[in-house]
Order: sequence, then C-alpha cells, then structure tokens
Amino acid sequence: MTERCTLGVDIGTSSSKAVLVDDEGHILVTATVAHDVSRPRTGWVEMEAGVWWDEFVLLARELRASADAEGIAAEIVAVGVSGMGPCVLLADEADEPVRPAILYGVDTRAGEQVERMTAELGEDEIVRVGGSRLTSQAAGPKIAWVAETEPDAYARARRLFMPASWLARKLTGAYVLDHQSASQTSPLYDVGAEAWHSAWWQRFAPGIEAPALAWPGDIAGTVTDAAAAATGIPEGTPVIVGTVDAWTEAVSVGAHGPGDLMLMYGTTMFLIATGTETLRSPSMWTTVGAFPATRNLAGGLATSGAIAAWLKDLTATDHPTLLAEAAESGPGARGLLMLPYFAGERTPILDPDARGVIAGLTLAHTRGDLYRAALEATALGVRHNVETMRAAGADIRRIVAVGGGTQGALWLQIVSDATGLIQEVPRTTIGAAYGAAYLAAMAVAPAGRAPGISRWNPVAERIEPDAEASLVYDRLYARYLALYEATKDLVHELADERRRAEYSEGVFA
Repeated sequence: MTERCTLGVDIGTSSSKAVLVDDEGHILVTATVAHDVSRPRTGWVEMEAGVWWDEFVLLARELRASADAEGIAAEIVAVGVSGMGPCVLLADEADEPVRPAILYGVDTRAGEQVERMTAELGEDEIVRVGGSRLTSQAAGPKIAWVAETEPDAYARARRLFMPASWLARKLTGAYVLDHQSASQTSPLYDVGAEAWHSAWWQRFAPGIEAPALAWPGDIAGTVTDAAAAATGIPEGTPVIVGTVDAWTEAVSVGAHGPGDLMLMYGTTMFLIATGTETLRSPSMWTTVGAFPATRNLAGGLATSGAIAAWLKDLTATDHPTLLAEAAESGPGARGLLMLPYFAGERTPILDPDARGVIAGLTLAHTRGDLYRAALEATALGVRHNVETMRAAGADIRRIVAVGGGTQGALWLQIVSDATGLIQEVPRTTIGAAYGAAYLAAMAVAPAGRAPGISRWNPVAERIEPDAEASLVYDRLYARYLALYEATKDLVHELADERRRAEYSEGVFA
C-alpha cells in the first residue's frame, strides 16, 4: 500500500535531520548526518553552503532507502525545508557561493558595522523600522562586513540566501526568502510594512538582488528535473519556502499562537514568544511570525548544550554518567555558580565579549558539580530572557519545550525550577525537520482539511517546578545577575587581550 507522506529537512548548527511523516503525523523514518562549523577566528562561525545541499541529497536518498527496506511505499507529496539562521550566504550570478556562509548571532565579527550603521541611521529609527536594535544576530551588518573587508568576494555577489532558501533554490529554482527570516536581516526589512526597506537595501546591500518575499508555509515552486535526478524526489513535487529552524520548531509543537512561548533546547538555546502586537525591547529581537498577523519577541543563548558537550569532552565522560552525577550534586551545585557566556552572549545582555565564569570552585568540587552548574547556568539564562520579555509586555501563558535537550529530564526540571514555569513536552520533539514536514502537509492539504498540530503532535508530559528547589534558584538568580556585573569589565579586558594575541600570533593573518 502506498503511504502518502511529506519530507522535512532541517540544516542545523551541528547536524542535518530529515523525516518522512505520514498524513496523521507519524514519523515513518528518520535520518541524521553530523557536521561541524568552521571557527577560523575568535568570533567567526562559518559553514560551506555546499554541505547544505550535499546533506539534503544524502538524507533524501537515505530516507527513501530506509522506507523501502521497511516495506513502506512512500509517496512524497510535498517537501519542507528549514535551517539555522539568520545566516548570510552570498552567491554569484550562477548561484556559486562567493565565500562561506556567515552564521547567526554566534558569529560576532560585524561589531564595527553594527556600531557604524547604528550611528548613521539612529537607533530609534532602526527600532522603528525593523523592530530591534542591531546586534550580532542581525544579518544586515554581516552583509556590510563582506562588502567592506572582502570587496573582491562582494563584487561577485548577486543574491542572498539562508539555508532554507538555498535548499528551495536548489530544488525549484525559486529565489525567495520568507518574511520571518527577512525580518532578521535588520535593518533591511520593514516589520510594519512586511516588505524590504528599499532605501536601506540599496545603501547596505548594493548590487544584491532582493529576494521575493513569501510566508514559510507558502509553496516556493516544484522540484525540477535536475533536482529530482539528484535527490530521488519526483519532479513536480511542491516545495515550501521554509524558514529559520527555531520558528519551524515552534510550529512543530504548536507553540506559534498568541500567549505561547517556545523554548528550544539544543547546542544553543532559543526562545520565541508569540503575540499579535509588535513589541519592542532594547535587548530582545522583534520579528514577524511564522504566519501572517503574528509577531514575535525572541531571544537566544549563544551556548547551552555546547557547554555540556565541552564538559563531556574535557572530562572524557559520557552524558548519562555526568547527568547522574549532576543529579546527585543537587540544586546549587554544592556552592558553584556559572555564567554560560562561553561564546559571548546574545540576549538579553547583547555582549559578544562576555565569557564563561565559574565562581565558588574548591578542590572538593567534582565533574558532576560542574555539569550541574552548567545546566543551572543555562536555566538562569532562560529566566533572564523570560523576565525581560515580560517586562516588554509579552503575555506568556504557555511554555512548550522542544529540541534534543528535552530528552534529558534533569535539564528540563532545572529549567522549570529556576523559572517557576510549567513546561509542556510534546510527543515528538525531533524539532524543525518535523515542523517543516508539517508546513509542507498544510501547503498541499485540500481547502478546509489542513491537519491540526495538536492532532499530529499532542502533549505527552508536563514538567512542574519544585517549590523547594525554586527557592534555591531565586537566591542564585540574584547572584547570577550580580556576577556578570561584577566581572564584565575584567572579562572584556581578557577578551580584548586574547584578540590582540591572536593577531600577533598570525591567527588572523
């Protein structure tokens, strides 16, 4: 029997994931391929765009082979795409990248461009048009960075892509970017008008053709003959426009309605609060939503699961062992307090020169205490973001957790304890690939018969805060805020000294 299904693929920071999903939301087969980003200099995070397409092709063929091996006659009726972002991939007239893609807010290279563009345009005007201040998350200053520091590469550039729009281009030939991703190209997009700001585009992205705009679930086009030959997906299959992975993850768990907050657990951590009003905060990101008539206030930690992975590698221990030892350590990590700013920090401190700090160490502390402190640091970072969003007017009534980190019960519990918030965990937490498949299913569903995400992916678990542990974290939170203020000047000096040392050592040659 033929099984109608949609294919969802997401290009993430540390891996690409793909799923085949049937009409009822059940995952038939999955596939994952790991990859690394490039960090050629401090503050630079890049990736070759060729990897994105190569991995899409690999995953699409692997899913078809797995389905065949399991006796599933999968008929792919639509394709969903998603990817990390906002990224800056500039390509020439022939769609050949002119340099590696510059990744989202974890790449902090464009600090000078942020300062200069802010001075030129005025912070108030930037916020009025684009919703947010310029930070390392904004794509606009990174385009300017390429133009100013790599003029030969920029001279060849004609188009701007992000991972999802790159896949849509390779599959269909369409040159289109979704509104949500576009709203993170500050200051090139007007949030109120839901359109490119033509004057600022010409000023800061001259020579680059502005992509057409559409919504993430709109159909970009259909699979071309060449793409069908490469991927095995039938020619003529509809492909959606897609969007940034965090927003696709929110879709995957139904956390995209007014009052919802999506909390994504992964290498980094991301938060998206959804409403109908355009809320502005000096330290968060204002964007349009994944669907028309919605607006988001978003934030993100530059490192979360990445710190846990660092500790795992540093101690040559596996995660289950460290989690067991961290549980034994207990709330407060036996007197340790960590700042999770190991790659600078995004929101709400917007400090690319912030660094990790571990306070309270003694010779009696263990690797389990350190691991616990790392999990608690990310939880306190989440609380800092949530409180900042609420101060800006966000109405947060429902928290939904998603991402690979939701498989760890301890991390979830610590976040609920530190924030005082109940978290809902859906049945499927595979994330953006699943959300992309859902958007694709919606795009091709008959009128009035689009599937509901609550039917596709019902809530499976609720994590409630423990009152006693929450008291511990209330005390720690005040110290967490104070520790940053007390150490930031010294940490900035260290960060600057390290940069100068890398220049002298030829790292930046």
